[in-house]
Amino acid sequence: MPLVVVTRYRVPPGDEPAFRERAREALDALRAQPGCRRGHVGRSIDDPQRWLLQTEWESTGSYRRALSSYDVKLRAVPVMYHAIDEPTAYESLVEADENGMSEHESDRDPGAGTASPGRHGDR
Repeated sequence: MPLVVVTRYRVPPGDEPAFRERAREALDALRAQPGCRRGHVGRSIDDPQRWLLQTEWESTGSYRRALSSYDVKLRAVPVMYHAIDEPTAYESLVEADENGMSEHESDRDPGAGTASPGRHGDR
């Protein structure tokens, strides 16, 4: 199932050129990983201090494997200093393109929100 990752950033005035370069480097490292379909770096048209890095992946597994890549750690971590602390990975449940719409079932385990080390769901 496709996975969309959206990381938003708050970039102070004056830091935009350096941030844009770091974000470009992060995107380049991510797009080189197996399973990365596409990505982009963007800035809000309403608030120029808000930026995002968005990538699309073939699966949750391909995204998680990419995060463990040395090149991604080296080139993507510097951009994270401006990241807003919030959930970033979203499973794609409904997609639309020039060929129409398609739907996917959730890959999320029903106990994913309650399970933790030493805890076994509803037991």
